Formats: sequence, C-alpha cells, structure tokens
Amino acid sequence: MRQLKLIWDFRGPDALKIAEHHVIHLKEYITIKNTQLNITGVETINDMHCIAYMVVNETEMKPIRDALKPHRGQVYQP
Repeated sequence: MRQLKLIWDFRGPDALKIAEHHVIHLKEYITIKNTQLNITGVETINDMHCIAYMVVNETEMKPIRDALKPHRGQVYQP
C-alpha cells in the first residue's frame, strides 16, 4: 500500500519551534483518530524554512487531508 507524506510548511525565524509544536498536535490527532500509521517529524530546509509532516496510508489520506489541511503532500519514501 502506498504511503503519503502530508506536509505543513513554516517560514521565518521561529519556523523550527512552530513546526515542532505542530507535530505535538499531529501526534494528538493520531492518538484520537487511531490512524494506521504513527510517523511524524520535523525537517529543516534552511534557517528560515522548516516542515512538519505526517505519513498516512493512501486509503486514509482524504479524510485526514480534509481535517488537517496540509499545505502539500508527496509519496513517502523512508
């Protein structure tokens, strides 16, 4: 089954702190909704751009996308 990485972009001097805080909320959502996967994280693109992400199975993507409104997504490759 294909896995998708839902991505939230944060920009500015506080991007890392905001992305780390966003992951807390993503983990809360995973616990509440009991999603099939429990993969989240933060990546630093550069000093002014960080992302928070959540990996979901393709079958779960639409309701999660509609509820959490990620900025973009891509196929997940571990």
